[in-house]
Amino acid sequence: MLILIFATLALIIFWIIEYLRHYRNIKKIPVRVHVNGTRGKSSVTRLISAGLRAGGLKTIAKTTGTLPRVIHEDGTESAIIRLAGANIIEQKYIFRYAAAKNPDAIVIECMAVNPVLQWITERKFVQSTISVITNSRLDHLDLMGETIESVTKCLCNTIPDNGVCYTSEREQFKTMEDVAKKRNTEIHSISPTEISPEEMEGFRYIEHPDNVALSLEICKKIGVPRDVALKGMQEMQPDPGALKKYTVEENNKKIVFYNVFAANDPDSTKMIWLNIISHLKSGQQKIIILNSRADRYFRSIQLLDVCAELDFDYLLLTGERTEQLYKDALKRKIDEKKLRELGELETNILFDKIKELTIKESHIVGIGNIAGARKYGGQIVKYFKEKSLGGK
Repeated sequence: MLILIFATLALIIFWIIEYLRHYRNIKKIPVRVHVNGTRGKSSVTRLISAGLRAGGLKTIAKTTGTLPRVIHEDGTESAIIRLAGANIIEQKYIFRYAAAKNPDAIVIECMAVNPVLQWITERKFVQSTISVITNSRLDHLDLMGETIESVTKCLCNTIPDNGVCYTSEREQFKTMEDVAKKRNTEIHSISPTEISPEEMEGFRYIEHPDNVALSLEICKKIGVPRDVALKGMQEMQPDPGALKKYTVEENNKKIVFYNVFAANDPDSTKMIWLNIISHLKSGQQKIIILNSRADRYFRSIQLLDVCAELDFDYLLLTGERTEQLYKDALKRKIDEKKLRELGELETNILFDKIKELTIKESHIVGIGNIAGARKYGGQIVKYFKEKSLGGK
């Protein structure tokens, strides 16, 4: 019994010492930007940190997106190796590493989905000086509630007390504003109209104006001139899951593949689709690859509902549980002639199927889950990337 008591006391003392150590690490970093939201967290984390570095601030960043990364003060990156899955304790070690570098700023992506863990991450691990909520979309409904209001309130768990918060969200801004007022925190809504099409053309990949405008405003708040921050953002290395396109020309046919796997909620997917097809000309075919993941099948169904509203030439069902997905597509009145149930074909065979469907030029939009047991979505991206002829 005494051994158990002493062991418990020792554990409590250890926790106290660890927390005090972490608290000192937090306070060593004067600017702490905590990025939350449904979509665009990784991109905004990278954009802000690139803008701050361009302005001469020694900045360390950490993303949790497609591939978790630590972005060092010189812009180089290191992969985060997880032996036992994601855990918010990881943020403590990132701060320990960062504090040893004596940086001016840290930009860190919120890695929690559970609302309680979001609250703990902000108040115990980050204690942000600037809070960011990119947007609020219907996603992770199993943890965050079934309405957009409940999702928004969950995201608001990272709004600090007596601080400042920036967001690109407009439809749910009133909910965020109500929470911010209760916490005596300033909140600002940033519009994409604050960035011009000419400025967006300077990016080497397809970035969202919302993300850039939001990031520029935060850099301005910290003290970096707009033009300096923008140049740094345009020159940065994008997130592996960033929206990129790869062009392949073969047998007098042109195939353009868009990696939209990172935007796997319905609203974001539809928005990106409309943005892509708005630039297409008559005669250019529109093909969707919907990659399904067995343990996230509800998300595939959500995206199938979106597809039922879109104008496309073919819908290719890849990944896991595609037989069931095909049946669900028919239930949604999707034209059987446009459907192809392919499963997990070898990627070269998948490409040949696409080439057969292509008359002269096709634009392929990959949506759904990039992962799965075989990480099939990632295999598709890798294949097109390797075959591309300098596509962005």
